[in-house]
Amino acid sequence: MVVLTINGLEEFEGFASGHNACSGCLEALVLRHVIKASGPNTIAVSATGCMEVISTGFPQTSWQIPWIHSAFENASAVASGIDAALKALGKRENVNIIVFGGDGATFDIGFQSLSGAMERGHKFLYIVTDNEAYANTGVQRSSATFPFANTTTTPAGKKSSGKLEPKKPLDLIMAAHGIPYIATATPANALDISRKVKKALSINAPTLLHVLSPCVKSWGYAGPNGVDLARLAIQTRVFPLMEIEKGVLTFTQKVEKQNARPVEEYLMPQNRFKHLTPDLTRKIQEYVNARYEFLESIEGKKAFDVLY
Repeated sequence: MVVLTINGLEEFEGFASGHNACSGCLEALVLRHVIKASGPNTIAVSATGCMEVISTGFPQTSWQIPWIHSAFENASAVASGIDAALKALGKRENVNIIVFGGDGATFDIGFQSLSGAMERGHKFLYIVTDNEAYANTGVQRSSATFPFANTTTTPAGKKSSGKLEPKKPLDLIMAAHGIPYIATATPANALDISRKVKKALSINAPTLLHVLSPCVKSWGYAGPNGVDLARLAIQTRVFPLMEIEKGVLTFTQKVEKQNARPVEEYLMPQNRFKHLTPDLTRKIQEYVNARYEFLESIEGKKAFDVLY
């Protein structure tokens, strides 16, 4: 199969239109760009979640490549088995294995499986499409949910300010496993996604790409504004764009503090934050600043040097 490239993006459509995603869903857009970059010689493993439900309603499918559905908790184990089986058959060369999991299937339920596969060194790319909630099952909080967000299990009201705990630092936890490549991306930059996917797949080891995926249903924004929100997440320093290669962190789009937009601009368009008071907004700004400044403090250093 010949895959054309136009304006830096491949024209191979491995994730076809006609699925049942919500209008304005950016997770589906992420899947499309990832499969464009990986090409037709790709096997996809999909954990239970929104993208599995919207793309495979029997007897239809949006997947134009080999695809297997796993449970929430075992997507990485399934990918490990595929990797081992292809090696045993002598067919591992030039085959990409990609796991797709939401934040619930990655940060929480599937974390044990993911950690085990990373430790064993299975060659596959894990992509977490992070919409910061269990959106498919009712918008419950996950450990990826942003602080003070309103969810059905952390409802904001007179006696509560939403989810109180910080977001789990998945990227740093994965770096501590000693895997050679971790990166972050958003659907605001398709070329950035494509470059990072290709780079990850070129490495003969487990890799991870963490993609922030704004969700119309759980975030409560106007459908056409998702890409703008993804861009604001970068500009406000809420979601840093970076790579961690062999323990060394590099920003791929660094936002200096004096150039950063106020975090309020990111929060205001989302209904999940409509309860915020000026004091809570200030706390979020301090939280965002502190996390970004920590990453700046380890930028360019072998922060995980002992692992390599």
